[in-house]
Amino acid sequence: MKSLILACCLLFAGLAHAATADPALTQQVNAFVDGWHDDAAHARMRYFDKMAPDGVYIGTDRSELWQRDAFREWGRKYFEGKGAAWVFHATRRDVYAAPDGALIWFDELLDTENMGHCMASGVIRRTQTGFEIVHYQLSLAVPNGVAKGVIDLVKAAEGAPVPPAATAPAAPASAPATSQAPAAASTPAPTAAPAAAPAPAPVPVPASK
Repeated sequence: MKSLILACCLLFAGLAHAATADPALTQQVNAFVDGWHDDAAHARMRYFDKMAPDGVYIGTDRSELWQRDAFREWGRKYFEGKGAAWVFHATRRDVYAAPDGALIWFDELLDTENMGHCMASGVIRRTQTGFEIVHYQLSLAVPNGVAKGVIDLVKAAEGAPVPPAATAPAAPASAPATSQAPAAASTPAPTAAPAAAPAPAPVPVPASK
């Protein structure tokens, strides 16, 4: 038990001291992730092969949590015989890495064809044969100013009672402005991660996909 605790402490200490990935690694990761998104934009089934066998994809709908093989089966209908599955274009990406470079994680802002502005984060593992995506989570980028309205829509869709406008709590204050705002979408065609172009769910589109 003591050995396990020590190992966990060392792991978290290493992650805490991890810095932004060096320029060379960042370039490699950007090429890999951009290529992954491009595979979906052109409906190439190798998109799923770039995920680890134990990799997980989380879409925008709360039902959209897949391990790679299940994700492949779910997404097959959006890929096979199609010109595009879902289209994601990263407008900003931050890349970080553990000291030994074996584990890499990133966050990105996306312009998607079917879901507008989205945000995502992912974890990449470096193997002897290259990179593989271990975890990817997609979410809709909802401005704080309209969050209350979106929450009410979700409650209504899920059958939960929506409080009358007169008694509804005031919308939360806007979050501090960030220095980076996603660029306007410039993509054509279907979506991403499960919020697939034709799908109502994830683009991975999720819900989108």
